[in-house]
Amino acid sequence: MTVATWNINGVKARLESLTRWLEEASPDIACLQEIKSVDEAFPVEAVERLGYNVATHGQKGFNGVALLAKRPLEDVTRGLPGDDGDVHARWIEATVSTERGAVRIASLYLPNGNPVASDKFGYKLAWMDRLLAHAEALLANDEPVVLAGDYNVIPEPEDARFPERWTDDALFQPESRARHRALAHLGYLDAQRAVDRSGDLYTFWDYQAGAWQRNNGIRIDHLMLSPGAADRLERVAVDKHTRGWPKPSDHVPVSAVLDI
Repeated sequence: MTVATWNINGVKARLESLTRWLEEASPDIACLQEIKSVDEAFPVEAVERLGYNVATHGQKGFNGVALLAKRPLEDVTRGLPGDDGDVHARWIEATVSTERGAVRIASLYLPNGNPVASDKFGYKLAWMDRLLAHAEALLANDEPVVLAGDYNVIPEPEDARFPERWTDDALFQPESRARHRALAHLGYLDAQRAVDRSGDLYTFWDYQAGAWQRNNGIRIDHLMLSPGAADRLERVAVDKHTRGWPKPSDHVPVSAVLDI
């Protein structure tokens, strides 16, 4: 089973790229972030024609997450538990079953948190605390768990081409990174780093200042695997070439192959 994550940065603006990638990569499950669309406006038919079931948690103009799967999406849950007043569409999870077992998949879009000296950073940290609580609760299930998405966290200095340029950014603050480490301490494995410890592993390049052309990237899109999923990890791929497509997203897809 191939599970992929991609911050599409506007599904309607990048529908051609999405369908091209789905045909090319053919993941069994695709977790999308920043669909920037209400549920009713998501281009379901274009995706269903390629053999995918669709579940969305949308929001007009910004945020929004989706799950696309070749198999049925069961027990779909929208919204990260822990704050009934949070109206941001940043979390969707579901179970996907196969003949050999089932996996619980979440697509998440973690808050950016900038500027640090604002309520946005406090919201980011509170959201991460809720994520940790829910991630721990999911470990009580028998199913392997994959938490996939745009975490808006640069875990380590080697995850940025120029880490010194990010010291004042919410993505690289000690508090953000500590909570990301806490997820690992719960038992969740960073799939990409589990198979490749080298540098130059980036998933995001800004549109400005020639970041893509200069390979000035950062790694902020992660597949975090519960122990049950980590034991089944076979390989990880980054579809870096999609950043060079016409009208690209500033993120690229990351996928993990699991023996499920």
